[in-house]
Amino acid sequence: MKKTLCKVEYDTENAELIKKVTSGCYGDPAGYEEILFKTEGGKFFLYTNGGEASPYAKEDIRRMSAEKAQEWLDAAK
Repeated sequence: MKKTLCKVEYDTENAELIKKVTSGCYGDPAGYEEILFKTEGGKFFLYTNGGEASPYAKEDIRRMSAEKAQEWLDAAK
């Protein structure tokens, strides 16, 4: 997925995958995935996607500061 935020393009195909967290299993309406990526330029972003009953009912990308990315990593299991 690609998304441009604040004139910066975030692309899951060209970024380094840092950590992936899943909840539920494929096809679960409440299941979802969160994947933290880092761009070549050092910017972090979180890719989210899930079922219609999940917190991420549609695919999205959100940019994150390095501090927020570290907080997410510390909380991720």
